[in-house]
Amino acid sequence: MDFELIVFDWDGTLMDSEARIVTCIQAAFRDLGLPEPMTETARDVIGLGLDEAMARLLPAGDAGLRAQVALQYRLHFLGDDQHPSELFPGARETLAWMAEQGYRLAVATGKSRAGLNKSLAETGLEAVFHATRTADETFSKPHPQMLLELMAELGVSAEKTLMIGDTEYDLQMANNAGARSLAVCYGVHDPGRLMACGPLACLDSLWAIRDWLSARRAD
Repeated sequence: MDFELIVFDWDGTLMDSEARIVTCIQAAFRDLGLPEPMTETARDVIGLGLDEAMARLLPAGDAGLRAQVALQYRLHFLGDDQHPSELFPGARETLAWMAEQGYRLAVATGKSRAGLNKSLAETGLEAVFHATRTADETFSKPHPQMLLELMAELGVSAEKTLMIGDTEYDLQMANNAGARSLAVCYGVHDPGRLMACGPLACLDSLWAIRDWLSARRAD
C-alpha cells in the first residue's frame, strides 16, 4: 500500500503549540472572571474546533458565554504580543522530503482559518501544502468532512490517503472518512488512547515518519 495524499494535523503534530493554547484558554477564562480549567482539562480539547472545545470546557454554560470565552481566546492567541510557537524537530525536513517524493500534502486542523494562516505565515510553510481545511470552514473533528473535502479537492481516494495526528480526534476522523491513519505519540494524547483508534503505527518523532514511509515503499 502506497499513499498519494498525506494530511497532517497542525497543533501537537507539526507545531509545538500545546503550552500556548493552554495558556490562552486559561487567560480567556480569567478575563471573564471564570474559574480557569486545569491544564490537563485544557490540553484534552486541543484538536477540536473552538466551538466544540468551549462546549466541553463549559458544559453548563449558555451559547453566549461560550462565545465570549471563545472571543477572548482568539484575542489572546492571535495577539501580536505572543511569541510564535516552534515547529517540532524534523518538521521542515520531513515535509521537504515528502514533497520530493511526490506526495500531495495537506492540513486538517481544529484551528480557525485566521489561526492557521498566521501559523503558516510565521513558519513560511504556505507553499508546502496543496490544500488546507480548518474547523471554522467545516465540521470539527472527528466528523470526516475536513478529510473528505481535501480528498475530493485533490482527487485522491480514501485508500490512498494517510492522516497523521497526535489526538484520537484525528484518528477517528480518518476512520470516519474511510482513510488510514498514523499516530504520533509526542503530542497531546497518550499512546494507549491513540492505539485504541487503530492507526497503522504510533511513532515518536517526525523523523520516524519518513523512515516508516520509506520502509513501506521498499516492501
